[in-house]
Amino acid sequence: MTVNEERLNQFLGHAVGDLGAAMSATLMLVGDQLGLYRALAKRPMTSVQLASETDTNERYVREWLGNQAAGGYVEYDAAADTYSLSPEQALCLADPGGPVDLPGAYSLVEATFHALERTKENFRTGKGMEWGEHHPCLFHGTERFFRAGYNANLITSWLPALDGVLEKLKAGGKAADVGCGHGASTTLMAQAFPKSSFIGYDYHAGSIEVASERARQARVDNAYFEVADATSYSGNHFDLIAFFDCLHDMADPVGAARHALHALKPDGTCLLVEPFAGDSVEENLNPVGRVYYGASSQICVPVSLARNGPALGAQAGEARLRAVLEEAGFKRFRRATQTPFNLVLEARP
Repeated sequence: MTVNEERLNQFLGHAVGDLGAAMSATLMLVGDQLGLYRALAKRPMTSVQLASETDTNERYVREWLGNQAAGGYVEYDAAADTYSLSPEQALCLADPGGPVDLPGAYSLVEATFHALERTKENFRTGKGMEWGEHHPCLFHGTERFFRAGYNANLITSWLPALDGVLEKLKAGGKAADVGCGHGASTTLMAQAFPKSSFIGYDYHAGSIEVASERARQARVDNAYFEVADATSYSGNHFDLIAFFDCLHDMADPVGAARHALHALKPDGTCLLVEPFAGDSVEENLNPVGRVYYGASSQICVPVSLARNGPALGAQAGEARLRAVLEEAGFKRFRRATQTPFNLVLEARP
């Protein structure tokens, strides 16, 4: 075998970058959970000042800062020996309520390591792993990672892209959020449309408890939450039924879509938000696809296979999702809008 030295060095350079990112994953969690990013977003600091500000140990903080600066996550001023966050870094690292929440995504990474032994078993046997069997950091991380996208897009662009939905919600409609998790999307919609009623369904009881508590904390009185499977919840006559980043996980996506069709009003709308993906493998061989294939193989596919589902996966793509909705009985289907991370699809009876 002949090895091209230039290509070898290119690959090794790429791999070392990935190794550094992987080694830094837990340090992202440290920076988030100990408040290091939020402190640096206020003003430039030395390692001594940052440690004092966050009540942490300077020697550890100094090493953390070196790691973060080497990775481009923190700015370093050599003349002043201070570290800081640029406005762009602060937006992504120090604002959990903003449009981007990178540290939240690292709780998903943490969850995959907790599940490593099960993942290896799944690869050998083809078995699955229920959502509720994962470490709680998965539920927390999923809420934070996706909530940022909802904050940035749901009210301002996704719902307005649907035919006639905004008008119904403003006037006082009825909507369901299926697979709602911790209820971030449900509560956000309820806050934006106080005349409408919203109900979030999820089969994971622990998530429903958190969702109910979050709604109470937000003083939202038009959002309700119920433990129910996507194919058997009892509500009906909905103007809108939404699936946010969850249909591809389900054991019976066709059944879930069919149940939604029957629960909608005749002029109702089904909103399907899914991870962005093309319809062929080569279209997804990019950084976003890499993230989603990684999550899919360790989280999404096992959840579906745990109940002998079709394992659509996080990179199902529009054509496959359209086939699911059409098999369920929906007659009209279109891509309403999109972001670099999401396909936003509309289906109607």
